[in-house]
Amino acid sequence: MPVKKVQVGQVWKKDDTADSFLVTKIYSEALTSYAVLRKAGAENDPPIRVKITKSGATAGLPGFTYTQESDEF
Repeated sequence: MPVKKVQVGQVWKKDDTADSFLVTKIYSEALTSYAVLRKAGAENDPPIRVKITKSGATAGLPGFTYTQESDEF
């Protein structure tokens, strides 16, 4: 599910394993933005970096589905 903006604190579910991941950091390199995700309940596992995709007014994480009902905080 695309959202207006990927933000720190959002929870995303990995499509192939159904594991939940928390966005812990957003950063940019050159013209690309990345999200750093940590698996919920497994804080000792290494974080993963996912490129944020943008399409018009929406953003998303390839291979992940946004799990919260609303992106308005």
